[in-house]
Amino acid sequence: MHAAPVHRPLLALLIRLGAVAGLATMSALIKLAAERGVHLLEIMFWRQFLTIPVMLAWVWATTGIGSLATKRPWTHFRRGLYGTIGMVLNFGAVIILPLAEATTLNFTVPIWAVLLSIVVLREKVGLWRWSAVALGFIGIVVIAQPGSGHFPIYGALVGLAAAFMIALISIQIADLSKTDKPLTIVFYFALFSAPLTAVALPFVMTSHDSTEWLLLAGIGATGLVGQLLLTAALRFGPVASVIVMDYSALFWATLYGWLLFDMLPPASTWFGAPLIVTAGLIIAWREHRFARTARREAVPMEGT
Repeated sequence: MHAAPVHRPLLALLIRLGAVAGLATMSALIKLAAERGVHLLEIMFWRQFLTIPVMLAWVWATTGIGSLATKRPWTHFRRGLYGTIGMVLNFGAVIILPLAEATTLNFTVPIWAVLLSIVVLREKVGLWRWSAVALGFIGIVVIAQPGSGHFPIYGALVGLAAAFMIALISIQIADLSKTDKPLTIVFYFALFSAPLTAVALPFVMTSHDSTEWLLLAGIGATGLVGQLLLTAALRFGPVASVIVMDYSALFWATLYGWLLFDMLPPASTWFGAPLIVTAGLIIAWREHRFARTARREAVPMEGT
């Protein structure tokens, strides 16, 4: 049986930092590919399909194909289904919105995680976390500026829905990490999601030049590395702790937006983003406090 994961907080934070850099690079490449006319669903297919042979070659040369065995295929299938929906929304937000704004809306993941804990886990949420939720949504309003034409409201809704799916998927990954290795989780995600997107290829796929093929290969490579690191981070640390590193994505989004698209975030984003980041940090801090209290209470019980 697969051993239970050991928490190593510092390692988890460093791994998550690398994951954020990889996925931010992937987002920039997705936007470049879309601007060259590559369809969203085709981008998704190559993002996932290229993962399969790379991972098979890797495990064949190292741990053996048997290391991909799992006793939870249906759980992986559900993760693949939710992940495919999440990719549509995430990639769509990146294509519709400027990189910095799409990234900032992703920072609402902790807010959605709190709301999910209320609905799914029936948790009681106190004043601190409710205040954080309210602060986060104020930040969203500041950035979106409804009615101002700053950017399309439907783009903001897509970005928020993407963040919701990330929160939901993070819970799934944390659960799968109790029994399966990061490599296994990422492999089955690609294995189940690639056929779902392949159905659309006859209707959306077009011919590509060498630059577009390089962009698609880059999306697959950075996505694979980022996903592996993202999953590994959840193996060595809880979601509430490692999610703090996600805020470094705003640096990469701003940098890529400036270098590749000659676009810098407007003042509203710089005013709204700190509100959303602060909300996430408050939630992460409270989750850390709860986890530490739970560990302290468990020690006497283990000794009895």
